[in-house]
Amino acid sequence: MLSKDKLNRINELANKSKQQELTAEEKKEQQELRQAYLKNVRKSFKNQFKGMKIVDPNGEDVTPQKVKDLQDNGDKS
Repeated sequence: MLSKDKLNRINELANKSKQQELTAEEKKEQQELRQAYLKNVRKSFKNQFKGMKIVDPNGEDVTPQKVKDLQDNGDKS
């Protein structure tokens, strides 16, 4: 998870950019923080998929093969 300080900085830069132009350094920092945030969101979403199991009304496992493959491969993909 991204630290609270980094999340606060993302919001601070976003608010500042609405009021005035960011410097080149600030734009670079903003882009790096956004990339770190997105990486974290993708990782979290992927972990949710790894724990997913779909069962039909008859009690049969109908989890899509893509999800099963992800679960079998662990963190390789």
